[in-house]
Amino acid sequence: MTVVLIVVIVLLLAVLGAGTMTVVRRNQLGGADRPPEPEVRDGDAPAQQLPEPSPPGEDRGTPSLDGAGSASPREPEPGTVEPGRQERAAPAGTRPRLSDRLGRAKSLLGGSLTAIRGRARVDDATFDELEEALLLADVGLPLTGRLLEDLRSRVRSGEVADNPTALLGALKADVIALFAGEDRDLRYAPESPSVWLFVGVNGVGKTTTIGKLAARESEAGRSVVVAAGDTFRAAAGDQLATWAERSGAGIVRGADGADPSSVVFDAVQHAAARGADLVLADTAGRLHTKVNLMDELRKVRRVADRPPGHVSEVLLVLDATTGQNGLVQAREFAGAVEVTGVVLTKLDGTAKGGIVCAIRSELGLPIKLVGLGEGANDLVAFDPEEFAEALFS
Repeated sequence: MTVVLIVVIVLLLAVLGAGTMTVVRRNQLGGADRPPEPEVRDGDAPAQQLPEPSPPGEDRGTPSLDGAGSASPREPEPGTVEPGRQERAAPAGTRPRLSDRLGRAKSLLGGSLTAIRGRARVDDATFDELEEALLLADVGLPLTGRLLEDLRSRVRSGEVADNPTALLGALKADVIALFAGEDRDLRYAPESPSVWLFVGVNGVGKTTTIGKLAARESEAGRSVVVAAGDTFRAAAGDQLATWAERSGAGIVRGADGADPSSVVFDAVQHAAARGADLVLADTAGRLHTKVNLMDELRKVRRVADRPPGHVSEVLLVLDATTGQNGLVQAREFAGAVEVTGVVLTKLDGTAKGGIVCAIRSELGLPIKLVGLGEGANDLVAFDPEEFAEALFS
């Protein structure tokens, strides 16, 4: 009986062992426990692996329409540079404040103002320090003299208290008052297309300013055409073409060395045919002392204003870092083409912030826009109160 029982147990173990080996073998060969492979027929594409979801906040891009109306991947807007990625514009509503970007001007003026505030009373030495501070900030000798003479008179009469805090408060109010009553709005003609003409010497940032404005106006819902009127610098046309593509604006270019007037004329005609709202016309940088080049600019201005075009702005672009030299440029351009306003670039990179006051006082031209950085959103409307607060805080 014992022998029979042993034999039965051995047979059972053998059967169980054979079954286990069969299951292992089937798993190794991709048997029933493995999901079947998808069937691929002739003409069918192999099944594609789904992309992993993007991390929160990452934008992989969405299709958009280019200037010609065909679908194309959205180009990143010029703006903040992220590691390993191209420039992309900051979100709408994140334009910088003057108080955040006038670091160099604030530092230069701030040290002098701190010393003045530490005085017990206002005396001749106080006015001497204040005069030096304003001149270093490039307010200019004529305006500095007028401001300080007025303050001296008001301190003597008792209108301004005889203490440094009151003196600086009165000076801040006087700076703000310089800009009272000026029209800083960018103007549009009653009938489209409006034409904004950009003038200035070489290297002040005209082309970049046009690109930033094209992006801003397109974002506001206006249809824009840019005219590459700087036909003597090939890079200018390429630069504008990049901005136009990114902002969805149209662009009209001419051959290298072509007549700038003809390019602007063609751009106006193209804008009218397309029903565009605005033409932003670039011009070649030119020395304000060259009579023949200034005559050429007058021609461009006349041609741009021919129907169907309507020149509503002639914007002089000045580099803030040039200081008082910008006044000389402004006088010549204003006399040649009836400048309607000033765009002051690179204000964030200079200690000569006082040039803003000098331009307004000496020329009577409104500062309409100021450049505070390289990003697309870094071209902002000038605010006198914010400017004065930044300098005198």
